[in-house]
Amino acid sequence: MILRRRHLALLGVGAVAAPAQRGSSSASPAAPERSAFDPQTVTAIARDRATRPHRAQRADLPRSIADLDYDAYRGIRFRPDQALWTDSGLGFRIQPHHLGFLFKDRVDLFEVADGAATPMRYQASQFTFDGPAPPADVGDIGFAGFRITHPLNRPDHFDELCSFLGASYFRALGRGHVYGISARGLAIRTAHPQGEEFPAFTAFWIERPTDAAARSMTVHALLESRSLTGAYRFVIAPGDPTVMDVEAELFPRTAVEGVGIAPGTSMFLFNPGHRGDISDFRPAVHDSDGLLMRTGGDRQIWRALANPRRLQVSGFQDNAPRGFGLMQRSRAFTDFQDLEAHYQRRPGLWVEPLEDWGAGEVQLVEIPTRSEIHDNIVAAWVPRDGLKAGEPRKIRYRLHWVSEPQLPGELLRFAATRSGSAGRDGVIRFVLDTTKLATRLDGLPQARVDASAGRIANPVVQENPETGGLRLSFELEAGSARLAELSATLAGPDAHTSETWTHRWTG
Repeated sequence: MILRRRHLALLGVGAVAAPAQRGSSSASPAAPERSAFDPQTVTAIARDRATRPHRAQRADLPRSIADLDYDAYRGIRFRPDQALWTDSGLGFRIQPHHLGFLFKDRVDLFEVADGAATPMRYQASQFTFDGPAPPADVGDIGFAGFRITHPLNRPDHFDELCSFLGASYFRALGRGHVYGISARGLAIRTAHPQGEEFPAFTAFWIERPTDAAARSMTVHALLESRSLTGAYRFVIAPGDPTVMDVEAELFPRTAVEGVGIAPGTSMFLFNPGHRGDISDFRPAVHDSDGLLMRTGGDRQIWRALANPRRLQVSGFQDNAPRGFGLMQRSRAFTDFQDLEAHYQRRPGLWVEPLEDWGAGEVQLVEIPTRSEIHDNIVAAWVPRDGLKAGEPRKIRYRLHWVSEPQLPGELLRFAATRSGSAGRDGVIRFVLDTTKLATRLDGLPQARVDASAGRIANPVVQENPETGGLRLSFELEAGSARLAELSATLAGPDAHTSETWTHRWTG
């Protein structure tokens, strides 16, 4: 199961301030009103929790809140005038998310300032309730998460910058973007037959910026699941793009196989390269249309996404990857023709390791879906050796919420993938368009197209005067094959050499 973030926005150790451990039906003891906090506080909590069995963290919610449906939950809104730091002159504000609907696990929030953490207390008066009546006499039930607002697009308005809500999911925006792809703190056994485990952020410590000139802010988070605990630190710098530096230390209780580092979760329903039998007036519907990778050997790979008939899991083996991420390269309104969803403004999520991650694979999971309200794409780094019980693991990486990452070199990029019948049984024509040429051509580059099954025929490279780039077309004579791994590159003078395009065709 993959949590669908579209439901909403489109729409203790010693004397530190630690979230109390709770069973599923126990009430929450009050955290100290003010307690010491330093950069090692959350690490100490996570290390201590890992020595004890995991206990689910639940809020003791009244039925009127626990049983909210989608529309009723959307009717609960935080009052902007109640946001943390509203009258401070700071460039960031905090608005907690209310519990209810899908979000019934309590999350503790703390403000950190001057070396101390102060718990943020729930009050129904902080929210407006368009549907359900405000809950009465429920005490401090906590929150479901929080959002950060900031003058991202213009100086006189606080836009939503990022949101942490549901398990370890979070998402952010660069300048000019609308919400699309989500990130997670960690993934465990995605699409595995034994079932997926969903770690959750159970508490956040939000550092108050030092002054009005601060251009970033820091958030600490405690991650908990049955298999492990973790201490996370996010340094969030808004802009074009918005950048998050992430440091995490994981404490496995048991050996953990299939752990996904820096996972991104997105949606791909269809586009001209993979439409299937979907009937829709729009040319395409997706938050991301490809997986971009930069390998440890400095090879740039683009994997065009698909909405498969059956679950697909692909692993791209690598050592010390330089980056990967789910991208949205379709950037014109005419690519989608959707006046409401604005898919052309969805950000990509580029993951940049800040250390050697060793051997493993970029794992891509593609899940069949018939609806755009379901996230069905996951990409993460899966280390070859997993995590070992009792051996902490530190991880450092940078997240770029970006339209397209700036990478070294001047490789042509594949901006569009289209396919359809070539008019003969068992023959499929593929048409790939590149980005705009940086310099004029003295001659057309050579194409290399390969298939793991079937036969490639009639490869043709042309200039595309409508885009200023190149067009590569070829045919796949599938024969009896029902699956083929395809790859294509263009080789010419430096400015006319392309990244490697890959795609999995299924008949």
